[in-house]
Amino acid sequence: MSDEVLAALTAAGIAATVSDSFGPQAYDVPAEAWVAAHEVLRDEVGVTFFDFLTASDELNDGFRVVTHLADFWGGSHVDHLMVRTLIPRATPQLASLADVYAGANWHERETAEMFGITFDGHPNLIPLLLPDGFEGHPLRKEFVLASRVAKPWPGAKEPGESDHAPAAKGRRPRPPPYPPTRRTGS
Repeated sequence: MSDEVLAALTAAGIAATVSDSFGPQAYDVPAEAWVAAHEVLRDEVGVTFFDFLTASDELNDGFRVVTHLADFWGGSHVDHLMVRTLIPRATPQLASLADVYAGANWHERETAEMFGITFDGHPNLIPLLLPDGFEGHPLRKEFVLASRVAKPWPGAKEPGESDHAPAAKGRRPRPPPYPPTRRTGS
């Protein structure tokens, strides 16, 4: 399927590259060809199942937005692929896939809320998971977790060295086996 996907994308004028990743093949496309690449994959290649969309914070490189798509051939045969693009950190914007794959709607809302990426053309890009008034984007690497500010991370020190935990005194007793064993005989 790898050759067919790359051939379809390049025939459509999309400068795509393929790379091996852990799992399915990953196709990197330019951000400006994001929607066009997914339309080609859906219409020309037949990859009709949208599984998910997410992003990763690549720090100075920007944000890598990733979709996972699949095609079911019947039985247990399934072809998987990932489509990736890199968008700049200064202007985290990307065209919406909600008109190409209906399932992208929810995932784009979540990604917008957690990473601060704007999906242009999304029909309803409103907060989905975080409470009203929440400030920031928790999956960005520069986001400081409030619990780390209010209370030191206990795992940062060895047992017994923390200011707020009692010192460890040997091994903790193991719980009894379950179900409790009964002794039989005399």
